[in-house]
Amino acid sequence: MFKSAIANINHQLVINAPKVLAYPTALLPFFIPKKLLSVLLRNLLSEAIEDNELDFLKNKWLKLVVTDLNFICYVSFADHQLVIAQQCEETAVTFSGALNEFLLIAGRKEDPDTLFFQRRLSVEGDTELGLEIKNLLDNIDFENFPPHLQKALDHFSTFVHQGLILPKQKDIGA
Repeated sequence: MFKSAIANINHQLVINAPKVLAYPTALLPFFIPKKLLSVLLRNLLSEAIEDNELDFLKNKWLKLVVTDLNFICYVSFADHQLVIAQQCEETAVTFSGALNEFLLIAGRKEDPDTLFFQRRLSVEGDTELGLEIKNLLDNIDFENFPPHLQKALDHFSTFVHQGLILPKQKDIGA
């Protein structure tokens, strides 16, 4: 019974946290999520940046939409660095999904293809560019992350993965 109660709490936290975070996230000035995303992507993609593997993104914009947070940003590549903007004139490809789906991808708990076919992740626009971005994400070496961040991402994505599983109703009421 205790185990099922914990599973239910985990489920409720994972399902409801993005809704709770949506309002304060909307109040943040863009430079804060921009800085966080910039540091995260720079760490994740440092090897790809050094190896000029992001050239396919030059003069093209990826629109990233976290649907349940109502967060939108645009990512491109110029002058050997990632560029993150709040707006852009023309988007080549759009990736959209809920916060939990992006966390599962980052933590390697779910494959982007699986989420796409389950309609939990949407890719619209230039499909060739979208495929290149997806392949880049699939090949990210998390060994570049500091060990404490690797561990935190693993624990957090495991928590989300387990929380998305609906607890058995008969176990909760027992």
